[in-house]
Amino acid sequence: MNTARPASSVNPVRGILWMVVTGLCFVAVTALVKSLGGRIPAAESAFLRYLIGLLFLIPVWRQLAALRLSGRQKRLFAVRGLFHTFGVILWFFAMTRIPIAEVTAMNYLNPVYVTILAVFLLGETLALRRALAVVAALIGALIILRPGFRELDAGHVAMLGTALFFAFSYLTAKILSDEVPASMIVALLSITVTIGLAPFAIAVWVTPNLVDLGVLAAVACFATAGHFTMTLAFAAAPVTVTQPVTFLQLVWSVAIGVLLFAEPVDPWVILGGAVIMGSVAFITWREAVLRRARVTPVVNETKG
Repeated sequence: MNTARPASSVNPVRGILWMVVTGLCFVAVTALVKSLGGRIPAAESAFLRYLIGLLFLIPVWRQLAALRLSGRQKRLFAVRGLFHTFGVILWFFAMTRIPIAEVTAMNYLNPVYVTILAVFLLGETLALRRALAVVAALIGALIILRPGFRELDAGHVAMLGTALFFAFSYLTAKILSDEVPASMIVALLSITVTIGLAPFAIAVWVTPNLVDLGVLAAVACFATAGHFTMTLAFAAAPVTVTQPVTFLQLVWSVAIGVLLFAEPVDPWVILGGAVIMGSVAFITWREAVLRRARVTPVVNETKG
């Protein structure tokens, strides 16, 4: 089947602009979560963000009600929700521990993890060039972390776990994508993660004030807007065009960290993030050249 889009529908400039907006939305998500400053436990913050986000499912509730899943599909959705739940908790926790720029840079590892796990779980081949790109990305992670040269924080470990759990989540979505409409996959993820987060949130519950609830509502809005504009970017231009634009998120994260949170600029984090992003861009380009089905999600897709 020919999946090429009509030439008239391709608009690289529009795709790049929508991806710029997407990056701004997701950086806003990161900054807002950071602004909570740990006043609300990570699990509770994540739960409230997803609970508020369920409001955005109202337009598709009829489709959800009409959806009929097999027992196998239900189990896959449950497993994906569990993986994503742990990933989200770790991401919210990391935001309270390490600078925004480091969270953003380490988030670029997600598609690299997916590429590695796809070899073992989906039987995909890892050609030499892609393998070298993966190695380069892991070197980029070492440049950021610099183990032995500085003390690593629990937030760094949490981000490594976040990338791994999200990778399992998106590989599960890859399996389901051939069987269930994309809109339903996104909707069911929101529902299963909200359910999965509930017991963790209850265990550490702290009554939030109206300001904190407002911040979490804004997080839900920006996250939803980011996923929507990302879809518009993909519709306007190939992922090989929009993928490199995601590196701007690191630039904006550094700026926000300096201006709003007095976080120092770490050139090693920028260098490591650039190495990882370059590797991800190469992997994406190679897959496009080889006309393979896209497995590796773009960096933005890992945002909650």
